Amino acid sequence: MGERADVVELAKRRGFFFAAAEAYGGAAGFYTFGPEGAALKRNVESAWRDRFALKEDNEEIAAPTIMPEPVFEASGHLDTFDDMLVECAECGESHRADHLVEGATALEDAEALEPAEIATILEEHEIDCPDCGAALAGQEVEEFNLMFQTSIGPGSGQPGYLRPETAQGIFVEFPRLKEYARGKLPFGVTQIGPAYRNEISPRRGLIRVRELTQAELEQFIDPEDDEPPLETVADVALRLYAVPDQEESAPAAEGYREVTVREAVDEEVVASDWIAYYLGVAQEWYERIGLDTEKLRFRQHLPGERAHYASDCWDAEAKVESAGGDWIEIAGISSRGDYDLSKHADGSGENFTVFKQYDEPQSVLEPTVDPDMSVLGPEFGGDAGAVAEALEDLAAHDPDAFEQEVVTVTVDGERYDVDTDIANFEVVEKTEAGVHITPHVIEPSFGVDRTVYALIDHGLERDELGGETRDYLSLAAEMAPTDVAVFPLVSNHEPLLESAAEVVSTLRAAGFDATRDDSGSIGRRYRRQDEVGTPFCVTVDRDGLEDDPETITLRDRDTGAQARIPTGELVGQLEALRDGEADFEALLSRYETVETADE
Repeated sequence: MGERADVVELAKRRGFFFAAAEAYGGAAGFYTFGPEGAALKRNVESAWRDRFALKEDNEEIAAPTIMPEPVFEASGHLDTFDDMLVECAECGESHRADHLVEGATALEDAEALEPAEIATILEEHEIDCPDCGAALAGQEVEEFNLMFQTSIGPGSGQPGYLRPETAQGIFVEFPRLKEYARGKLPFGVTQIGPAYRNEISPRRGLIRVRELTQAELEQFIDPEDDEPPLETVADVALRLYAVPDQEESAPAAEGYREVTVREAVDEEVVASDWIAYYLGVAQEWYERIGLDTEKLRFRQHLPGERAHYASDCWDAEAKVESAGGDWIEIAGISSRGDYDLSKHADGSGENFTVFKQYDEPQSVLEPTVDPDMSVLGPEFGGDAGAVAEALEDLAAHDPDAFEQEVVTVTVDGERYDVDTDIANFEVVEKTEAGVHITPHVIEPSFGVDRTVYALIDHGLERDELGGETRDYLSLAAEMAPTDVAVFPLVSNHEPLLESAAEVVSTLRAAGFDATRDDSGSIGRRYRRQDEVGTPFCVTVDRDGLEDDPETITLRDRDTGAQARIPTGELVGQLEALRDGEADFEALLSRYETVETADE
């Protein structure tokens, strides 16, 4: 459907999502999921957990949402987790400078530019403040850290931060998690939960918020030996928008090329088999939950916009009509290398490696030093120990340096010359059973809130039924907040009310989320359920009670078609429809079709 207001109005009126704490004026970037939205969100999370945890044989953890400052010092978030801010001198409002540039120019990746370059573009294109219209030319563009800071404990306490991603909660626990995996690679750890980003200018509903829900998998691999089960997704068709396509002077209007996973690997469109594998898994998962795959593509990050730790990254993007037809990021699949584990090893001093055992013991040559401390001590005093450690590091990384008569090391910026014979350098032969390696990480990271928004946007349809226009939400049955609604045809007939209550109890006992609605005309009840995406409605009427055996009518949301079926077969038929083992058209061919004006 056309305007953004259609989605936002529906979301607020029918209880999907709405601005939080409106009674107190609210706070930009925070949303409450109402009854329908919370149920839809839970279904998205359950489907993700089923595919990326259960079916991939991965474990799931739940880490704290607040962690101490050293975690983020080690991870680099204190230094690099920034967006570009420009403040209007006239009204004082702050804005995301790169977004202003993208909105006023043809640039799609302004965040890859430096702040000084953004400031120049603001001036050259005469970009104004979106709030008051004042010129932003000449205003400084600054880096603004997006993390929320807090204190752990009373008073000033220990500095801490709300996590900006769930990933760090997995990485910092790696020394223990590897024990649960018995030290065997590959293994994966998942987490679903909130993350917090102090966005400069939250906008467009759930698309840019300050509290969001992420579903992330950290897949730990040996980059030399571990391979994904690529054949299981080799024939999955993808729409890829790779770097070369984005850098062309006149890229294709559709903004992607269509290839299978196997073709993407063979043609080296995607360099990593692991990333290609998860692109295929993600495509299948999006199809499963009912995203319109005609509005889905995977865009490769340009070199300038990739995170500093990522060797490659592809975003799943959904085209969202209610956001002006823009492509919005709903997931990212990246290769993080060994950056995170290495950083936390350095920051904590703990062991973030796994032992990789050789098939057979191997003889290796190992450079070593055994510095004569009786000489180093008198010569270097309190720095002797640090000099000895520096000599050991040099032997491991540059053994050729010891071929000279004097070797030089640096400690705290000061150079020390040591006679090579004092260092006692030699290369010894050792037999090793294996080697300690730092695993690499492949990370599929999904934005749950944006996925919910895209499902609503893609599913919102308008047609004519029963002689009138209706809006309905065409969600996959697995995603629908309510599985089935049960109506007594009239609300003042006690036998119908009792029978409807019995049907609801039977459905709930069978595991269906069923609701009963006896308020208003039958047509109004249908419309209410259509708008929240309930895939099936059951109507109990007098004719059905008089049948032998008793019957009910089962209605399909998308078509409005109805079939009269025995009440005793309802659970089995709904299970088949929900699980994709049958479709409603086949049902209509087996049972009596009920003609109705749908009013």
